[in-house]
Amino acid sequence: MTLETRTSDGWATTRFVVLGFGTAGYACADSLIQAGAEHLVVLDDRDNEALREKAQILETLGATITLGPGSTAELPKEVDVVVTSPGVPPHAPLLAQAAERDVPIWSEIELAWRLRDPANAAPWLCITGTNGKTTTVQMLTAILQAAGHRAVAAGNVGLPLLEVVMDPEPYDVIAVELSSYQLHFTQSMSAHSAAVLNIAPDHVDWHGSMAAYTLDKGRIYENCQVACVYNVADPETEHLVEEADVIEGCRAVGFTLGTPGLSMVGLVDDLLVDRAFVEQRATSALELASLSDVTPAAPHNVANALAAAALARAFGVPATAVRDGLRGFRPDKHRIAHVAEVAGVNYVDDSKATNPHAAQASLLAYEHVVWIAGGQAKGATFDDLVIAAKERLRAVVLLGQDKDVIAEALERHAPDVPRIVVESTDTGAMQIVVGEAAKLAQVGDTVLLAPGCASWDMFANYGARGDAFAEAVGSLAN
Repeated sequence: MTLETRTSDGWATTRFVVLGFGTAGYACADSLIQAGAEHLVVLDDRDNEALREKAQILETLGATITLGPGSTAELPKEVDVVVTSPGVPPHAPLLAQAAERDVPIWSEIELAWRLRDPANAAPWLCITGTNGKTTTVQMLTAILQAAGHRAVAAGNVGLPLLEVVMDPEPYDVIAVELSSYQLHFTQSMSAHSAAVLNIAPDHVDWHGSMAAYTLDKGRIYENCQVACVYNVADPETEHLVEEADVIEGCRAVGFTLGTPGLSMVGLVDDLLVDRAFVEQRATSALELASLSDVTPAAPHNVANALAAAALARAFGVPATAVRDGLRGFRPDKHRIAHVAEVAGVNYVDDSKATNPHAAQASLLAYEHVVWIAGGQAKGATFDDLVIAAKERLRAVVLLGQDKDVIAEALERHAPDVPRIVVESTDTGAMQIVVGEAAKLAQVGDTVLLAPGCASWDMFANYGARGDAFAEAVGSLAN
């Protein structure tokens, strides 16, 4: 399917089906109409007043919207392209039918790439990884803006990418966060530069296997133009670079918390330095920022900063802008956020640590920890985490649906670490959890909410869980 520009006749004659009518599906349908699509069908098994209101808007513009149970069971006979919403797995009936009929399937990212204005197409600096994507994209955006660029965070964070590429006032550069879901059905994207921050088990049920999940992450490097940024501490990310089919001249650039080698960014004492984008990289390094410019300076957050710096430097940003961007940046709530100090104990909210890999990174940032963990484990195991962090654990307080999974890992690998299991699942459970943690903590310790699990068994989302933690800490302080 060749649709060269957003104004070509191909958009008018192509028969599109959009699967899903949530935020992404609506944006896809609306963008297709703006591009001139005249044959557009939108399907969603849900049916509620909010969806019907949005459907009315698009139906007046010529789209056909079908809502309600069974709407996505069968692919229409007359279709040239299916545009799918993120989160719809490849084995969904309509997508399976499209694959059997060799009908192209596009993610909203693929659609956004094809809808760029060829006369004013901003370069994409793309980031994926199991953990740290949002923070790194936001850091990168801050650096780009500090350099004077009209830049924006988009994709899986910030503005919808379709909205950005359709903006009549073009951006200089776009920092794009991409999930494995979005990458799975993305084929033609050619990022200016791209990074995979890390690879750890997650979303295996959607992808079918860890190998498939990893390969989808690696799609971000395909057709990369200038730099493929990888994590020196995670060999799988470098392997994905080695396997990628990139534009001739594209370089592999590593980031490391150690002393950087050639074509790397890393640390020398308390400085972030560049040995990738300097003229004499064989013999010299350029200072980009200091550790004090990164907030918080936890190791995994410093790694995020180095990845952001590498992408910014690939785009030609000066070192001073890296420093200024990082210095002014503060992460979103619930990401290793210091809540309070009470009776000589620090309380830290990392509710966004929703898988073991993220929780482990958070635990390793502190010397003595009372760890609050539990929730929906999504099939994950905690043995590696406990082995890596057991020397730092003062005690553990467990809650939530899969608390026993963590308790069993602790029994296997850290049986001497005290642990409290909170059975309550009502809205006051976090008050009990924090109270128990406070009893176990000693002066100088950190009580860390890094659940390693999703929140949906007890809370609306990880933010609500973090807010409950902060409220309980506030009650403790008072």
